[in-house]
Amino acid sequence: MGKAIVIASGKGGTGKTMFAANIGATLARQGHKVVLIDLDTGLRNLDLYLGLENNVVYDVNDVLTGVCRIKQALVKDKSFPGLSFMAASPQKPNGEITPLHIKVLCTKLKEKFDYVIIDAPAGIDDGMVIASGGVDMGIIVVNPEYASLRNAEMVKKTLEEQGVSKIAYVVNKINLELIESGRAPSFEEVTKSIREKIVGIIKEDENIHISTNLGIPIVVMSETYIAKSFDAMAERIKKMF
Repeated sequence: MGKAIVIASGKGGTGKTMFAANIGATLARQGHKVVLIDLDTGLRNLDLYLGLENNVVYDVNDVLTGVCRIKQALVKDKSFPGLSFMAASPQKPNGEITPLHIKVLCTKLKEKFDYVIIDAPAGIDDGMVIASGGVDMGIIVVNPEYASLRNAEMVKKTLEEQGVSKIAYVVNKINLELIESGRAPSFEEVTKSIREKIVGIIKEDENIHISTNLGIPIVVMSETYIAKSFDAMAERIKKMF
């Protein structure tokens, strides 16, 4: 039986979707069967980050409302054998979709995939609650900013209220120049309350922005330091189960 992981953040712009795309691609590159589900309804950028926007016919809402079967909504990523994708609906949920629907979907997908990775909406509203239905683990993406850290604490509490006990953090967009000049919180300030649960740290790098704009996960370049960093993060995540 596979594992379901929700990728969350307290605010927009943390790099949550970038992380979801690249950790999914990394796990697939390591030989696992992975499905990425975009539940960031409305914004729905995961297809763009994977370069699969022209391959989408059905979305997750079509599956959950019985319009199509699960298999029909899965898009295979040819760049990463073993990686599949399910797109978000362009419309926000109207109350038809509940956490129970996501739990049932995850249960079915975990029978065929090693990892089900859900890109949740930022914040702690109903969208995030729905996205965390039935998951085995939550990963909160934070930035080295006081607001991001405060918001992450609220996300943690919300996940715990949904019964998610395994919670880890990724610190993204670390800018050493800003930290050293005192214009950003020190690394100690960022990590003091979450140190034992950090599975990865990602430096600010323009190549990440370029890769997302091109629709190519940066880990496709397997020999780069970023790809090796994602490999290490994937290993830490797997050890948490």
